[in-house]
This record gives sequence, structure tokens and C-alpha cells, in this order.
Amino acid sequence: MSDEITPTPAPTLGELKRKQQFTGTVKKVTPFGAIMDIGLDKPALLHITQIPHEKEQSINDLVQEGQELIVWVHRVQPEKNLVELTLNKPLAVEWGDIKEGSQFAGKVVRIERYGVFVDIGAERPGLVHIRDLSVDYVKHPSEVVKDGDEVQVKITAVNRKKKQIDMSIKALQETEMKASADEEAEAEIATATAMEFALRQAMKKNAPAGKGKGNRNKKGSNSIAEDFFARTLAQHRK
Repeated sequence: MSDEITPTPAPTLGELKRKQQFTGTVKKVTPFGAIMDIGLDKPALLHITQIPHEKEQSINDLVQEGQELIVWVHRVQPEKNLVELTLNKPLAVEWGDIKEGSQFAGKVVRIERYGVFVDIGAERPGLVHIRDLSVDYVKHPSEVVKDGDEVQVKITAVNRKKKQIDMSIKALQETEMKASADEEAEAEIATATAMEFALRQAMKKNAPAGKGKGNRNKKGSNSIAEDFFARTLAQHRK
């Protein structure tokens, strides 16, 4: 049996995903950026605009041939057979991912008198106003959360132009409370249905045999019992 390790095949252009991370080697430095080897069958481009730098710095101040860099896929252009890279670590949550009604896990990063700021991995934290912190009255946000707390939030409004994100913890609490109330109501209905079945079975079992007047008495007795049960069931469901 051979101990040789079969090398992992190089990824193809079609297998690449945006934000995918690679460790690459700078093969050539040009005025517009760097040509890099990230294990593909062809070099990838790290454009100078995707390299953090000061205005007065040149490309030669930023990267050198043979240098190893951690890079991310910025864009894939199959029609040009081109892969563009970036040195800017991608955001976990893009603006396009943030929609009203969506939910995220986040961390409390700042507390103010009027609310708290929660980081969900977007470009900037979002605000949970004090009125949206809890279903209960909150005098100051510190009564409910502290710096570093992990919380679940629901997006209530997004202003991409102003780069503002409004969030709510209260909205999720209300949803949980409603779901709990619905479950309780369903359980009560199920219990009442079981009671109804048991009562009908008992009525059948204890019904007197016979014809004529006896049957009329049986019918009247059943009607009274069913009416009593209906009133009991209606009261139980309230």
C-alpha cells in the first residue's frame, strides 16, 4: 500500500465563491496591482484599490514579489476568465443581506441612555431603541443588557443611504409570547376534544336499551347531556 498523498486538485473558476479565503503568493507587481498565485490554473488579480494604503504610497510600498498574503475573492468574472482578489476582509453581513423583518445574532457594543448598539457583523452596529428593548418598561438600558451581551434582534428599518439600522429585541419577545399562547390554546382545545370523546363514549355505554317511550327518554337524556357538555366546552375555551 502506497503512502503517497494524492494532491488536492486546484479549484476551478466555477467553484470559487465571493468572500472565499486563500493564502496566495505575489508573482508579479505592476503599477495597477499584483498578480497572485492562489492555487488556480491561472494567476489572480489583486488590484491596488483592494489594498489598504495611504494616498502617497505606491504599489511597491505595499507588496513585493514572493510575499505571501491572506486574500479573499472579491469578484469572479468567468466571461473574462478573471478572478479579482482583495486584502479587505469581507463583512460577515452585507447591506443587501439586511432586510426589514430579518433576524440576526449580535453583540452589544455600546450602551446609551436612549438605547443600545448591537454589532451583527455589518459595516456598522445597529440601534435598539430603549422602547424596543423589552416588552416590560425599561427605565435605563443597563437594566436589561450590558456590554458584550449576545442578543437576538429583529430588523425593523434600514436606511442604506444614511447607513442606519434599526433593531428590536421586544419584537422577538412578542413573537415568542404569541407562539406560547397559541400552543396553550391548542393544548386546551386538544384536552377539550378528549373530554368530549370520553363523554360521548360514556353516554353510549350507559344509554338504556328498549324502544318506544324508552327511546324517547334516551334521546332527551342525550340532548341534555350534550347541551351541558357544549356549555362546559365553551366556558373551558374562553
